[in-house]
Amino acid sequence: QVLLVESGGGLVQAGGSLRLSCIASGRTFSTYVMGWFRQAPGKERESVAAVSLSGSNTYYPDSVKGRFTISRENAKSKVYLQMNSLKPEDTAVYYCAAVERAIRWRNWVGTTPDEYDYWGQGTQVTVSS
Repeated sequence: QVLLVESGGGLVQAGGSLRLSCIASGRTFSTYVMGWFRQAPGKERESVAAVSLSGSNTYYPDSVKGRFTISRENAKSKVYLQMNSLKPEDTAVYYCAAVERAIRWRNWVGTTPDEYDYWGQGTQVTVSS
């Protein structure tokens, strides 16, 4: 079991930046693949970034590639999402997610919500035009 708590959301103008943080408590953080998802009103939850156990492999959909960067700090049980060049269409509730994986899965990243077992409560990001 792992508890995830996000922070760092807020209101920002288009073109601006935000950095989301997620801290995990519970079991050993380095055994969890981590992801960031978002959900806008009336839309399905979608992946915006994922990072493998060691941080060596990452995933970004085309919609955020080149603008968002995921990173993890295993010693602090934290994962971050740096969001630059924000657009109004990035407005959504952003969720941190985790799934436990054995070391043989060291390079694997999950890209769909169904692949994750644990979720934070979400943090609102609003980008004004």
